[in-house]
Amino acid sequence: MKNSGQEMTTELIDKNVNSTIKDSKVLYYALLLILVLGSAVMVVFQVFEYRHDYRQLSSYFRERDDLNAEWGRLLIEQQTFGATAQIGTRAVTQLRMYSPPTTQTVVISLPMKTEDKK
Repeated sequence: MKNSGQEMTTELIDKNVNSTIKDSKVLYYALLLILVLGSAVMVVFQVFEYRHDYRQLSSYFRERDDLNAEWGRLLIEQQTFGATAQIGTRAVTQLRMYSPPTTQTVVISLPMKTEDKK
């Protein structure tokens, strides 16, 4: 009878050890599952952030291109106004041109045709 008591105690100890091992395996699997899902969520978040930053970078590039185009137009405009002053200065100094006074100005008006009046 002693043997059957020892066998029952051994079986109980084996069951406790087996259940503890099974519980720890379930705990490890649950932990691994949580870590995998967490890393998947982080990957999705990183992709979202990358796309957001890329869109913002693209908008900055478009803005830069627009500003460069406007800068080019402003440089052309500045050169045009500078050239007008140079032309006026050269006309006066080299060609001795001047604006005539109103007494020397003659206004010529052409007669209008009947078709132009309408």
